[in-house]
Amino acid sequence: MPRLYLSPPDIGPEERTLLLEALDSGWVAPLGPMVDRFEEELAAAAGRRHAAALSSGTAALHLAMLLAGVQPGDDVLVPTLTFVATANAVTYTGARPCFIDAEPDTWNLDPALLAAELERRAAVDDLPAAVIPVDLYGRCAEYDAISTACARYGVPVIEDAAEALGASYRQRPAGSFGTTAAFSFNGNKIITTSGGGMLVGDDPDLIARARSLASQARQPVLHYEHHEIGFNYRMSNLLAAVGLGQLRGLPAKIERRRRIAERYQAAFAELDGLDVVTAPPEHEPNFWLTVARVDAARFGATPTQICDHLGTLDIEARPTWKPMHLQPLYADHPCVGGQVAEEVFRTGICLPSGSAMADNDQDRVIEAVAGLAGRGA
Repeated sequence: MPRLYLSPPDIGPEERTLLLEALDSGWVAPLGPMVDRFEEELAAAAGRRHAAALSSGTAALHLAMLLAGVQPGDDVLVPTLTFVATANAVTYTGARPCFIDAEPDTWNLDPALLAAELERRAAVDDLPAAVIPVDLYGRCAEYDAISTACARYGVPVIEDAAEALGASYRQRPAGSFGTTAAFSFNGNKIITTSGGGMLVGDDPDLIARARSLASQARQPVLHYEHHEIGFNYRMSNLLAAVGLGQLRGLPAKIERRRRIAERYQAAFAELDGLDVVTAPPEHEPNFWLTVARVDAARFGATPTQICDHLGTLDIEARPTWKPMHLQPLYADHPCVGGQVAEEVFRTGICLPSGSAMADNDQDRVIEAVAGLAGRGA
């Protein structure tokens, strides 16, 4: 049987058509008509006016830090439960990521802990340069409370929506929150350009500045002139063509992943100690990954044991993100709380969720997981 991956690319005929169109046009190098079209359609999908197509979601976060004025020596508040790119983008600027625990319902940044930390810092004149909420596993953060807390102290919000394209919070799309927002089109995301990202925002000057920095900060003159350090962060026209086709298939991909999540929920409903995580009512996730909590004592296996067992059957599953404050790289950085994130890492598991996965392939996963129930951890 073929190996089942966690979230492999799902490529259709429109991507091929657009890619060949880009090739035939002669626009092969970075920039071109497909980049312009992809930026326009992605901005609209995110509820934004402008977008800059980039080489990765990490590049988008890095530029977002610079646009927010983050300087060496600044502090930036980041969820501890996230992929390392969120914290690394802060570190690129010379600033220090400082971590905040997750809240139990969505596993995203805890708004109450954030508000308390901002109040504490304001009292000692030590406010952070920015706050980066992360829309984890395709579920938006609690932006009403987060935005209110940050606005009180004039702290900019940068949305890390890398995992959440197509999701929404209170009927506002992922990517529409904060001064700017970053998306990822890595190979495992809900849509992919094989590698790529996008920075979105409403201020045309900010996005124009992002485009300049992403193009080696070259001055608009005939010769090559540079007044500051820039980066090689722009997306190629060919990859944008793939992304445009992927974006146009996004609703179908979300619907398929929703169905996959619902099938897992139904199949595991009677298993003691394994619970598929669902979103609160005001959230509409994109179902990027189906994640579950495992009570090993009741279920009979730990998340690691489940992953190992599935691996022997050529099925990829993974633990949830290891919190940043537990990573050797960031072990000496401040963290507010941490117990919720640690519990998520100890008990959480990500199951195969790709939109191209057939029902009979998902049945392989369900049977393999159910077969471990009650064996004893």
